[in-house]
Amino acid sequence: MTARLEHVNFTAANPQAMADVQCRLFDWRIRWSGSAIHGGHTVHVGNDVDYIAIYSGNPNTALAEAGSSYSTRKGLNHVGVLVNDLDATEARVKAAGFVPHSHSNYEPGRRFYFDGPESLEIEVVSYE
Repeated sequence: MTARLEHVNFTAANPQAMADVQCRLFDWRIRWSGSAIHGGHTVHVGNDVDYIAIYSGNPNTALAEAGSSYSTRKGLNHVGVLVNDLDATEARVKAAGFVPHSHSNYEPGRRFYFDGPESLEIEVVSYE
């Protein structure tokens, strides 16, 4: 049996707004949106194969701010997105008002990071 990652689920204050940005930057689509556990709401955004599940809890319950994900157990450090054209994607990221950082070339590809909606760090990588 071969396993593959199907989705990642994380909490955000405004899942629809975050999903809208992901659709514009990566040509993704909303796969599903609806009610979720604990009176919350979830939006699935991605492609036909894999996706990100963006969850918000009950609107009557305030979300707590977390510390640095790199020093918090069970913290989400970043989401990695594979693209065919790194330069074109970086241009989209900049046009959307985000600031790319931490560019690097490494075997087998190139990458950069940016802090997206709600400060979610996104790594964009290309192996082309």
